[in-house]
Amino acid sequence: MNEPVTEQAVQQQIVKLADLRASIARVIVGQDEVVEQLLIGLLAGGHCLLEGVPGLGKTLLVRSLGEALHLEFRRIQFTPDLMPSDILGTEILEEDHGTGKRYFKFQKGPVFTSLLLADELNRTPPKTQAALLEAMQEHTISYAGTTYPLPEPFFVLATQNPLEQAGTYPLPEAQLDRFLLHIRVGYPSEAEERAILDRTTGSGMGKANAVMDGEEVIALQKLVREVHVSEGLLAWITRLVRASRPQESEVAAVREWVRWGAGPRAGQSLMLAAKARALIHGRLAATREDVKALLAPVLRHRLLLSFAAEAERRSPDEVIEALLGAVEFPG
Repeated sequence: MNEPVTEQAVQQQIVKLADLRASIARVIVGQDEVVEQLLIGLLAGGHCLLEGVPGLGKTLLVRSLGEALHLEFRRIQFTPDLMPSDILGTEILEEDHGTGKRYFKFQKGPVFTSLLLADELNRTPPKTQAALLEAMQEHTISYAGTTYPLPEPFFVLATQNPLEQAGTYPLPEAQLDRFLLHIRVGYPSEAEERAILDRTTGSGMGKANAVMDGEEVIALQKLVREVHVSEGLLAWITRLVRASRPQESEVAAVREWVRWGAGPRAGQSLMLAAKARALIHGRLAATREDVKALLAPVLRHRLLLSFAAEAERRSPDEVIEALLGAVEFPG
């Protein structure tokens, strides 16, 4: 039987999360919202898609997260000539020197890690993109009829460049839906950029300290599922997700600008993300503010806009804003 969650146990975990954020801040200047959303994805047991122009520190952020969590970190640079075996691994022929017999041995690829950075995922063809699907969903790899488990925790953080689309392969909807959050990385403020220039061009470049290990991350992921969601909040999340589907929505912006809305996995993602945000902020119950803060990162990559929306240069975030304004909290 599971032991009941106590306030003292939660406070101990909150202190660890605060230490984790402080450790990352030794390397990363600003980007507080991005760091929080990354931690939400990690605690909710999901994966994150980061979108931002080059040079904003996305790779450094993931590397620092791996150092602070004391997790194995690997980076794959996705290119048009990358093959699935370059990610998953391949069989090599070996010889037993005692008997002289030859046999095939599976050589594990870089996906066998706890923290995987898939850099510029949209620069590789769909065949190679699809190699990550089973890993992201099942946390296993199947090769030559054998299934290999991946390390736990397993967290994929993929990046894509929103500007240069020449020679890219847009991620299919099935793969986008595997990402818990779609995080936008923006430019730093003037003060933050000045601090970045000062910190990165001197001799005292900081390094993240290890403050948490994999077992503690798994314990936090279990604790997230214990966070309470009221019946009213559950009903509101359900209505928000269902209202994103033009076939049954009463929101004018959705009927006009959306071709295909979010599926049930979006509701699951929103629930878990709201619970994780509540825990990060020291609460044992999710609130409306948690849902409002995470509705855009959860839905923006799950809405397929119509031709009319594209012609009018509408964005998924505008649809989400309309959803929040039209779907009222029950009661």
